[in-house]
Amino acid sequence: MSLMLKTREVDDVMVVDVSGRITLGQGTSAIRGVLRGLVADGKKKILLNLSKVRNIDSAGIAELVSGYARVADGGGSLKLLGLTSRMKEKVLGARAM
Repeated sequence: MSLMLKTREVDDVMVVDVSGRITLGQGTSAIRGVLRGLVADGKKKILLNLSKVRNIDSAGIAELVSGYARVADGGGSLKLLGLTSRMKEKVLGARAM
């Protein structure tokens, strides 16, 4: 299953519903593109709903960290929703480095 992204606005928050796999290649490129686009459009509050993500590899983790920095550099905030226990370990482990 490839990565699918659906963007919607709830009040002043841009919600990106993510499903599938965030892996090197199309998955990381898609996440990067969506976040760059939202920042370019001046969106300051972004929520990534990861509850339907089946797998994330190290490149996917790196892209989430990079996206977090990109959004913060643009004066915004990026929040993650729906992380599984395994994803939390991967993300928090990468962030601690």
